[in-house]
Amino acid sequence: MAESEQDASDRTEDPTQRRLDQALERGDVVKSQEVNAWFVIAAATLALLAFSNSMGSGLTSTFRGLIANSYAIPVDGGGVLRLFQQLGLEIMAAVAIPFLLLMLAAIAGNMIQHRLVWSTEGLRPSLSKISPAAGFKRLFSKQAVANFVKGLLKLGLLGAIMASLLWPQRYRLESVIGMDPLAVAVLSKTLSLELMGAVVAVLALIAAADYLFQYRTWYEKQKMSLKEIRDEFKETDGDPKIKAKIRQLRQSRVRKRMMAAVPTATVVITNPTHFAVALKYDRGMAAPVCVAKGQDNIALKIREVAKQNNVPVVENPPLARALHATVEVDQEINPEHYKAVAEVIGHIMRLNRSMAQQ
Repeated sequence: MAESEQDASDRTEDPTQRRLDQALERGDVVKSQEVNAWFVIAAATLALLAFSNSMGSGLTSTFRGLIANSYAIPVDGGGVLRLFQQLGLEIMAAVAIPFLLLMLAAIAGNMIQHRLVWSTEGLRPSLSKISPAAGFKRLFSKQAVANFVKGLLKLGLLGAIMASLLWPQRYRLESVIGMDPLAVAVLSKTLSLELMGAVVAVLALIAAADYLFQYRTWYEKQKMSLKEIRDEFKETDGDPKIKAKIRQLRQSRVRKRMMAAVPTATVVITNPTHFAVALKYDRGMAAPVCVAKGQDNIALKIREVAKQNNVPVVENPPLARALHATVEVDQEINPEHYKAVAEVIGHIMRLNRSMAQQ
C-alpha cells in the first residue's frame, strides 16, 4: 500500500503520446456512463416525440384486429404458435425504428468519448479483481465516492423535477380513472415528454461534469514519473550512452574518410589554425568540391596531411570561415564564393605552371 502511494506521488509528469496510445490499446479509455445514459434518454425522448403516433397506430391496429377476430383464432398448438409469431413480427415492425435509434444512440455515446477500441485486456484473469484488499480499496476510492455523490445528486434533482412538474397536475391525475382512454394516452404522452425533456436537460449538465471528472481522473492515472519517462526514452530512442558512442564512431569514420581525401585536394584554405577547408577542382568540373573541412584540432590535422602530400595551403581567414559555414563535405561551393575561390585556384595553377617551366 505504501509503495503504491509512493509510486503515485512520483508520477508528476504529463504522459507521453506513447503512454496514451498504450492505454488505448489496453482498453483503458475515458468513459462516463452519464454520457451514455444521456444519449439513450435523449434518443428515447426523440423517439417518443417523433414515432409515438406511428407506434401507437401500429400496435392499436394489431391488438384491435386480435380482439375483433378472437373467435376465429385456432387454439391448437400450431395455431397459438403462429399467432405469437405474427404478433411478434407486427410488434417488432412497430418499434423497429425507435429501437434502432436507441441502439445507435448507445453506440454514439461511447464513440463520442473515444475512438473504437478492440482489446481483450479486460477479459484476462487478474488476482486484483478477486483480492479483498483491492476490492475494499476500490469501495472507498475517489471514484466510488464520486459515484455515490453523483447518485445522490441525480436522485435529488430528478425527484425535484418530477415533483415540480407533477404536483400542479395532481387534480388531473386523480380524475384519470374516469377519463376516456384516448384522453389518458394524450395526457400520458404530454407529461412523459415534459418529464423526459427536463431530465435530458439536467442530465446534460451532469454528463458534462462527469465526463470532465472522468477525463481528469484518467489523465492523472496516466501520468508518469521521471524514471518512467527516461525508460521510455531508452526504449524508443535508445540509450543516450549508446547513441553517443554510435555518434562518436560515425564521426571517426567521417574524419578518416576526409583525411584520406585531403591528398587529392587542389588547395586547403585556412584561418590559419581554427578552420581548414580542402577543395578539389579539375578541368571539366562545374565548381570546386569540398573534400574535407574541420575546426581546431581537425583543421590542424588537415593542414598536416596537406603539407605531407604537397597540397598547397593558403591562409585566407574570411574565405575559410565562409566556406566552413556554408559548404558540406562532398558538396560544391556556393556561387557567391566562385570568384574568391577561382582567384586562389588560379594563383596556384599559375605557380604550378611557372614551376613546371623552370
